Amino acid sequence: MKLRNKINLYTVVLFAALLLVMNITVYFTFSKLILDSELHTAKKEMEKNAKDIGKSLDTIPEAELLRSYVPINGMIQLVTFDNNAPSTVTSPTEQNLIRRTTKFSQEEESKFITYQKRVYTFESMPIILLDGSVANLQITKSIKSASDNLNVLRLVLILVTLLTLIPVVVSSLILSKLITKPVTSMIKTMKDIRQSGRFKRIALEGKSKDELFQMGETFNHMIDLLETNYEKQKQFVSNASHEFKTPLTIIESYASLLKRRGLSEPELFAESIEAIHSEAVRMKDMTEQLLLLAKHHEQWNVVKAPLKLGAFVQQTVKSFQSAYNREIQFQQDNWTEISISTDEKKLKQLLFIFLDNARKYSDETITVILGVVHGEAFISVVDTGIGIHHDELSKVFDRFYRVDKARNRKKGGSGLGLSLAMEIADAIDIKITLESEEGVGTTATLFLKTNKN
Repeated sequence: MKLRNKINLYTVVLFAALLLVMNITVYFTFSKLILDSELHTAKKEMEKNAKDIGKSLDTIPEAELLRSYVPINGMIQLVTFDNNAPSTVTSPTEQNLIRRTTKFSQEEESKFITYQKRVYTFESMPIILLDGSVANLQITKSIKSASDNLNVLRLVLILVTLLTLIPVVVSSLILSKLITKPVTSMIKTMKDIRQSGRFKRIALEGKSKDELFQMGETFNHMIDLLETNYEKQKQFVSNASHEFKTPLTIIESYASLLKRRGLSEPELFAESIEAIHSEAVRMKDMTEQLLLLAKHHEQWNVVKAPLKLGAFVQQTVKSFQSAYNREIQFQQDNWTEISISTDEKKLKQLLFIFLDNARKYSDETITVILGVVHGEAFISVVDTGIGIHHDELSKVFDRFYRVDKARNRKKGGSGLGLSLAMEIADAIDIKITLESEEGVGTTATLFLKTNKN
């Protein structure tokens, strides 16, 4: 059964059950109130009639006296100790009560009785006759009018229940359609994606922020993530196949030379081994960078933690300086402690990328400056190398773009470093600016949000 039909069925059944319980409760409550009222009225009438009849027995014959008090739709009689009813008067509409068996009772009785499938109130009260004997004054009265009223009430409640179910069914249809519309739209979109092979999104309507809207929003976000990852994988395959051609060709060429002349020419052997090793290392670095670039930001597992920026940058500079034996000058404005919240490993990786670029394209001292400006911490990596022409400055963050292709290849660059840096910066919420002048040098600055005290 479809979800829409389930919602419709369950809503109607639940509401019908609640309405039925409510109407049954109403019916039985009113029924009890009406019947109790009839019995109470009959008892009060009995008390009054018994008192009046007792006073008039010595002046008016029993039959005529009882005829004065007979109910319009009932019977009145005097029942002696031996269960006889010498005096009985019945209304024209209840002649059948004469055939009912009489029974003497020494105590007062007030109850409902059923005779020939009709309900009556029955009142019995002891009374003293003129000869001193005790008899029962019994009054039997039909409650047909009350029963008719209850039947009308029952019929009205049944009709009300049936009529009420009509808007319930209509409203449940509208409700089920409203609830299942995003789900239906999602299913349709999924089928379209499967059939066409293209990513699509659900059109979100209205300004409501309920769970259905959030479900559609989450679905669209998931599609965005899938499409981004799909495009990144396509780009990874395309980039890898394109960029690996050159190093693989070099490796193949030198391997062929080694195979033909390597054993007889030691110099060629050394040159080939060095070239093969260099290209293999470059392919390894390129593969690692491509794999990182193929990930979406949400797959980077960013773990932010408080970090003392001064000590961190100092340690990073020291590690890089020891690894490459390059002179790096570290400067910190005012030497005030700067506290930030970030992913330490990814920030170190980001710094290493800019330090490595400065090392490759500058033979002079590299300067690293740490400070705070307009409430933001900044780290600047300054070199006095070849610089970048202003026409090419906007392109350096594109994948595989090289300012000086020949020199970049010679120094082992793949054109992926700054692209990776921009991806890392976006992932850990860092802004990057790049200033450069050809023949003068380049300054790369990272802006980080500080922790407010």
